[in-house]
Amino acid sequence: MTKSFVGAALLFLTANFMTTRVSGQAPANTDTTQFATTAATEQRIISRVDTIYLAPAKEAKTPWYKTLSIRGYAQVRYNRLLETNPQLKCDQCDKSLGAGNGFFIRRARIVFSGNVHERLFVYIQPDFASSPGGTALNFVQLRDAYFDLALDAAKEFRIRVGQSKIPFGFENMQSSSNRLALDRSDAINSAFANERDLGLMFYWAPSEIRERFEELTSSGLKGSGDYGVFGIGVFNGQTSNKSDANDQLHTAVRLAYPLKLTNGQFIEPGIQAYTGKYVVTPDQLSSGVSLGTEQQIEEGFTDRRVAASLVIYPQPLGFQAEYNIGEGPEFDPETMSIKVKSLHGGYAQTMYRMKVGDHVLIPFAKVQYYDGGKKHERDATSHKVYETEVGAEWQPFKNFELVADYSIADRTTKTASNLYNRQHGSRLRLQAQFNF
Repeated sequence: MTKSFVGAALLFLTANFMTTRVSGQAPANTDTTQFATTAATEQRIISRVDTIYLAPAKEAKTPWYKTLSIRGYAQVRYNRLLETNPQLKCDQCDKSLGAGNGFFIRRARIVFSGNVHERLFVYIQPDFASSPGGTALNFVQLRDAYFDLALDAAKEFRIRVGQSKIPFGFENMQSSSNRLALDRSDAINSAFANERDLGLMFYWAPSEIRERFEELTSSGLKGSGDYGVFGIGVFNGQTSNKSDANDQLHTAVRLAYPLKLTNGQFIEPGIQAYTGKYVVTPDQLSSGVSLGTEQQIEEGFTDRRVAASLVIYPQPLGFQAEYNIGEGPEFDPETMSIKVKSLHGGYAQTMYRMKVGDHVLIPFAKVQYYDGGKKHERDATSHKVYETEVGAEWQPFKNFELVADYSIADRTTKTASNLYNRQHGSRLRLQAQFNF
């Protein structure tokens, strides 16, 4: 029994020694032999404690500003090669067309974008080459400043708040950095100057289709970007960087779906419409031009359209066409007033994408027609446009593109300062684009 008691006492003292060593306290009455005997055991216990019980260090949270990406592009043009009529101009198309112009920076844009939260996407794009008119060039102007709030984890449902493109027309949605022809068609682009306005939009698209929109842009197929399969929204209606003028909002709706055939060919049909009241403000009027009824002066002119789009992506042969009809404010030379008139027009374009070694070459041909007003121009200028373009885009590497575009046009405009101004002619235009 004494042996059992002594054994138990030794076991207790050993356990106590081990406990005090792990806790960092020195044991009482312990000789050097005991310390050496238990050192290895102590190390094994400490190792197990570190592995099992110590909490891992927390990862530092990435600051929101480090989630933003920066990219951009710039375009430099010269429009006067083989020019036959220096009076053939189109301010909405390109302010450097015709007499008195030379080299011109068409775009100089930087995009700041990124997911600052798993449910919030930010997109801000200033343009450093805006031209307000006359001889003034290269002013900084805000193009986009919008914020996408995802309503679900997959980001299939989004609310967009801020200044952004209005969901109307494929070519209007398509970035200038992706477009083949140097300018958008008068028929579709006359809906909104700079394609943008300030408002609130709702977009929906399944995750698979959002990835498809991204592929159509990043692969060089000249996609429009991700504006959803279905989009609907309200906006001021006076076009970008202008305040509302009648306390009434415009409404737009768009439906587009990029189909993928079994052979890999992408086809995207779309339909879109908008409606509202547009106010022709005093700064847009020439002396002696009347605005019609008192109601039209206060509330604005009827402004509505519907358009159909069809895109067969260049794989390698492609086709693109859009047509719209509607009504809006337009100058009437007989009464020297602005009236609500019908409008219609569209364009068709064919292109062929080929690879020559590491180079990409895309020849194209485009025809367009438009008969109607441009509400944002002085006196809501009346236009009749016929134009044909033939050209090619050459991309030797991703960061550089060169476009040659030969155009033949017949344009007639009517304003208070010139009741009938018809100009026709042709020119060769060049554009160098730098992507960064």
